[in-house]
Amino acid sequence: MNGSFTYFTPTKVIFGKGTQMRTGELVKSFGGTSVLIHYGSERTRETGLISSIEQALDQVGILHVALGGVVPNPRLEKVYEGIALAKQHGVDFILAVGGGSVIDSAKAIAYALAEPEKDVKELYEHTRIAAACLPIGVVLTIAASGSEMSSSSVLSYEDKKRSFGSDLCRPRFAIMNPELTMTLPDYQTCAGCSDILMHTMERYFTNGSKMEITDAIAEGLMQTVMHFTSVLHTDPYNYDARAEVMWAGSLSHNGLTGCGNDGNDFASHRLEHELGALYDVTHGAGLTAVWPSWARYVYKNCLHRFVRFATHVMNLPPEQTPEQTAINGIAAMEAYFTSIGMPVTLKELLGFVPSDADIALLAHNCALSTGGHVGNAMVLYEQDFANIYRMARE
Repeated sequence: MNGSFTYFTPTKVIFGKGTQMRTGELVKSFGGTSVLIHYGSERTRETGLISSIEQALDQVGILHVALGGVVPNPRLEKVYEGIALAKQHGVDFILAVGGGSVIDSAKAIAYALAEPEKDVKELYEHTRIAAACLPIGVVLTIAASGSEMSSSSVLSYEDKKRSFGSDLCRPRFAIMNPELTMTLPDYQTCAGCSDILMHTMERYFTNGSKMEITDAIAEGLMQTVMHFTSVLHTDPYNYDARAEVMWAGSLSHNGLTGCGNDGNDFASHRLEHELGALYDVTHGAGLTAVWPSWARYVYKNCLHRFVRFATHVMNLPPEQTPEQTAINGIAAMEAYFTSIGMPVTLKELLGFVPSDADIALLAHNCALSTGGHVGNAMVLYEQDFANIYRMARE
């Protein structure tokens, strides 16, 4: 049965080698006159990327100021710092140079500047919705979050990790040069690729309506990412592999792989958000640490999708029972994560086994952040969250 959907992807994509040199003309074409260049570690400046972008802006007469220091699981404090700096310099355009954390931080700054009389934190607390957002551009340096084409962003504060989504924050353009990702450590590359996989898997494992074309796109994307992640695990300077996963990252989280499925799941993401808030773990690694336990907990409630995943994505033969086929598919995915160096338990992720008290805290915080429940493959509540965390311990 085909579901109904709305698909909106306004971001202009500029893909290929050397494309970061077009930053100035692109910002100008979208009306920017004074830019906040927002980035993460100083490595981005040390490689010369920031200076090349500054030169591109200078060439078209665009003013700019830079703010680095964004960390994984981006902090609200840095957002406030960016807001103050941008106000001081009359910024009217935000340019994120980095990956998901930088882009999410830039989105929050852009929301705040568009409604300067309000506290941007309220958006992530879900006490109001956004009415406006400054224009944002992206120079992508890691394939992972898909935030360069998505409507969502995530911030960390007060031991919380909270998300907010609105089409207002979708970037005007995304510059994607796969060469810029070649210096990433293997762990970060594989964690990013795992996040890409999970963005489609969260849309794939649902009990909603389905469209064959959407399933085919999703299954092809998952197989492509798995193949080329394995390539990059041993050949990190392979441009073609970098290009494949970079483009897949955007397609995985711009809504394409969920068209017509009448609802997403995203329980694994919400479970991981609490791990990120409490332990400050790498997002993609946190996802792989909880997904196998989540899958084994919910698969009977979404059996047809897990069977299709096993046969269409993992290329496994059907077993005598659908249940065994589904279980084999989950085990194959778990083995894949292990093959690329990703954790599949909380002990592997953290280096220790979380206590019962930690499990209870994680589950409670997850219930608070989700409004009490989340999921489509199976609707989960606080006790379910605790059960899954407990299963994932070791």
